[in-house]
Amino acid sequence: MAGALYVVATPIGNLGDMSPRAVEVLRGVSVIAAEDTRHSAPLLRHFAITTPMVALHEHNERQQAEKLVARLRAGETVALISDAGTPLLSDPGYHLVRAAQQAGARVIPVPGASALIAALSASGLPTDRFSYEGFLPAKAAARRERLMSLQSDPRTLIFYEAPHRIVASLDDMAQIFSAGREAVLARELTKLYETIRAAPLGELAAWVGADADQQKGELVVLVRGAESRPSDALSEESQRVLSLLLTALPLKQAVALAAEISGERRNRLYELAVSLRQTEGE
Repeated sequence: MAGALYVVATPIGNLGDMSPRAVEVLRGVSVIAAEDTRHSAPLLRHFAITTPMVALHEHNERQQAEKLVARLRAGETVALISDAGTPLLSDPGYHLVRAAQQAGARVIPVPGASALIAALSASGLPTDRFSYEGFLPAKAAARRERLMSLQSDPRTLIFYEAPHRIVASLDDMAQIFSAGREAVLARELTKLYETIRAAPLGELAAWVGADADQQKGELVVLVRGAESRPSDALSEESQRVLSLLLTALPLKQAVALAAEISGERRNRLYELAVSLRQTEGE
C-alpha cells in the first residue's frame, strides 16, 4: 500500500501561526521535502522537529519526485513544505503531488498560512470572486500584455510581486487598469513591518515610488475588478480612441478606424461620433 504525502503550510512570518497539527505531522513523517533546506532548518529547530529533509525546488523537482514517490510506494510518509506559506502557490510541488496521486498515494493537506488569502481577507475588496495571478512576467512588454488581458476581468485580482519590480508593475497597472481603480498593497504580512495600504492605483503607485521602504519584503497587490457595463455600452477606451480620431479625420473614416482598433460595433461608434460632432457644433 502506498504511503501518504502531506502538503503542509508553514508561517509566512509570525511563528505563532504554525499549527499544532503541522508540528505533529512534520515530526512524524519519514522525510520532509523542503524548497530550501537551509531556509527551513531554523523553523524546524524552533519547533524541535528532527525529521530529515531533502531539497525539492524548481530545478530538481521532477527527479526528486521520482525518488519520493518510490518511498511512498514503499509505505513511507512524506511532508512537503515551501519556504513560507502554503506549498504550490507560486512555489514548487505540483509535479510531486501529481506523481503521488498517480502512484495511488493519499495526498493530505495540512492547511495554514497563505499570503494571498491573508491579504484578501484584510483588503476590503470583494471576496466573493477573485483570481490569483501569481507573479507577473518580468519583462515589461509581457507584463503589460498580461495586464491588458485582465483589463475587463470583473473579479478581484491578486498578484505577487518582487521588490525590484513593484514600482514598474504598479505604474503599468495604473496606466492599463486606470489610475482611479481601487487597489491594495499588502506588504510583509504577519511580520514586524506589516503594511496594508488601500488607495487608487495612481496614488498607490506614487506612494510606493516615493518611499523605498515600501519597495522591500514580501509584496501582495490586489486590484478591484472591472465594473460591469451594459452589453451595448462603449468602453471608456473606445470612446477615447474615437474622440482622438475625430480631431484628425472625417467622421466615417474615424468611425471605421476606431472600430478596427477597438473591436466595437461600427453602428454604436457612428452614433457616438454623430453625437460628439453635434456637441462640438453647438
